[in-house]
Amino acid sequence: MSLGAAAHNSAFAQPFPSNVIRTIVPGSVSTPPDILARIVASALSDGEGWNVIVEDKPGAMMMLGAGDVLKQPADGHTLFCVTSPIAALPGLQPNAPFDLERDFAPLIRVGTAYNVLVVNPEVPVHSVSELIAYLKSDPGKHTFSSGGFGTPAHLIGELFKLETGVQVTHVPYVQFPQAIGDLVSGVNTYQFIAILPVVQLINAGKLRALAVTGRKRVEALKDVPTIVEAGCRLVEEFRLANANIDDFIFRYSVSCGTFAPQKNPAQKA
Repeated sequence: MSLGAAAHNSAFAQPFPSNVIRTIVPGSVSTPPDILARIVASALSDGEGWNVIVEDKPGAMMMLGAGDVLKQPADGHTLFCVTSPIAALPGLQPNAPFDLERDFAPLIRVGTAYNVLVVNPEVPVHSVSELIAYLKSDPGKHTFSSGGFGTPAHLIGELFKLETGVQVTHVPYVQFPQAIGDLVSGVNTYQFIAILPVVQLINAGKLRALAVTGRKRVEALKDVPTIVEAGCRLVEEFRLANANIDDFIFRYSVSCGTFAPQKNPAQKA
């Protein structure tokens, strides 16, 4: 049930909201959950007149942001906007101090963010297949970057390593903009990254886009093929295994949703 509907529910002892609504994002600025959370906050502010703010709290594999949310009263005034890789947290951090299913209640799926595979323009490749061959030609030398351990870019990058057999090193950053900056300057070789924050860099020639992970091409990057169109061996092997290509696309994309602490009034209707 949405917060908007819950606002009119008798479970609330007083009109909702009675204070500022904080949306905590366990990542840095310009990441998919940050962008989507700000879009939702703006819509609620304009449409409902609510005072909604977004706070970025990156670090510790999303646990800093989650910990902040769980310290707050479960009264609907503190929300948690997070991406699907948080579901992998128990495998990455078995001793995490919270359980997503036990401690959080889902409110709404905000959207799905497709990624784009980008390389520094100095890297002599122009397709996914060429990148795989290039990385395999010099194992252990190259790096891929992300906004931190457990983030979408990290997990998708590890999946790419596993499914292609390339030997590369992961370089995590606490701040997303620094990861982009180092990719542009040539410190790292490639990254799977949300499309919106890097469109201008791609169009300016500061990054080279090899493929987008959605089923269809992106309007802002019309000349960039989908990873399926790219026809790399990775996709062909997936097809030979008689697997649904939509499952492949899902694995290389990111869903984003908003949660609230359990026993939130919004969940009582």
